[in-house]
Amino acid sequence: MAKIIDSAAYDELVASGKPFVIDFWAEWCGPCRSLTPIIEELAEEYEGKVVIGKCDVDQNNDLAMKFSVRNIPLVVFVKPGGQMNDKLVGAASKDAIKAKIDALL
Repeated sequence: MAKIIDSAAYDELVASGKPFVIDFWAEWCGPCRSLTPIIEELAEEYEGKVVIGKCDVDQNNDLAMKFSVRNIPLVVFVKPGGQMNDKLVGAASKDAIKAKIDALL
């Protein structure tokens, strides 16, 4: 299951030294909701290798600003230590997201 990411969870992820993926989304966003099952599947597939989570931009404006979120859905791929490695804007396919995760590992 995808982790819920807020400021505290983000700080823990950075401190963990593991790579992670954040899906920036909002409840009112149709493309965001269509991406949710894909994110959930990938969270299960990559469990133990990379942390995959979701961040509601309406509730976590600070993280949205940190990653310069202008459009959603936005999936960011973060290296251990918190440096953004890559991103995908819009409703992406499972294969496209997997390719970015594999490149992160």
